[in-house]
Amino acid sequence: MMKSKPIYVETLIKSDIEKVWEYTQNPDIHEQWDLRFSNIKYLLKENENDPQRFLYTTNIGFGMSLAGKGESKKTISKDDERMSSLKFWTDHPLSLIKEGSGYWKYVITDSGVTFLTQYDYETRFGFVGKLVDKLFRPLMGWATAWSFDCLRLWIEKEIPPSISFIRSILHYVVSFVLAFIWIYQGLVPKILYQEAGELALLKGTGWFQGQEEVFLYTLGAIQIVFGLLFLCFSRKKWLHIINILALVILGFGALMSQGDVFFAPFNPTTLTVAMIGYSVMAMLNIRDLPNAANCKRKRSGRR
Repeated sequence: MMKSKPIYVETLIKSDIEKVWEYTQNPDIHEQWDLRFSNIKYLLKENENDPQRFLYTTNIGFGMSLAGKGESKKTISKDDERMSSLKFWTDHPLSLIKEGSGYWKYVITDSGVTFLTQYDYETRFGFVGKLVDKLFRPLMGWATAWSFDCLRLWIEKEIPPSISFIRSILHYVVSFVLAFIWIYQGLVPKILYQEAGELALLKGTGWFQGQEEVFLYTLGAIQIVFGLLFLCFSRKKWLHIINILALVILGFGALMSQGDVFFAPFNPTTLTVAMIGYSVMAMLNIRDLPNAANCKRKRSGRR
């Protein structure tokens, strides 16, 4: 099995190095923006020259958490950059990560501070652990990049991580709901169960005579594809604008063909207004929302 590549993340923060250093090296601040840790606590040193050791915990849900230890091994300071390296390990039986090491680097540029990290780790559970890591490692990379962008927004625009977390949850919920509704409306009444009512409604219009089933299959497939777009491009305003226009057009078409359906329970009016409302909320929420894609995930040759 091929050896997995180390995780690398880089971002540019428009600030001075002292502030970035404080927000990343102070454990009370660090734990607020980093998804990978729920709590970080520095341990007292016996001697001033001893490496800084710390305890960390990560909540994994259902009242459970993983605990581990770490140690800052070295800090290097130059005129235009700093670097701190560390190692970490855990004996928790549920933790996929056994031990690892990495570094944080801070490079002063004309535009601000380039803040980057690279780290790697060993897994437990043998061959099974290596297989699971094929899915877990990309997730760790995404969590690191998302956290770095959350940090950037906190420093540059004073958006607290707690607000970014809530807004991100709202974004993903809205995206999932819109995707689910479009996929469901395309798959269930138009492809799987046309006889439940969609086919009769279309035949009642007198349109597409003899081709009503084919039209419904085609429309259902289009709705499914459109719903899937919300899982990939929900941060794009154009998608929500198209969503609003499509809902208005479909609603108008339903009104012209079978106006009495608007008086039935759970009628098109309520569904259309709700989905338009979701898109309006999404468009208002996507500005300055943390995004892992804003970070570089590959090392450049000069580094």
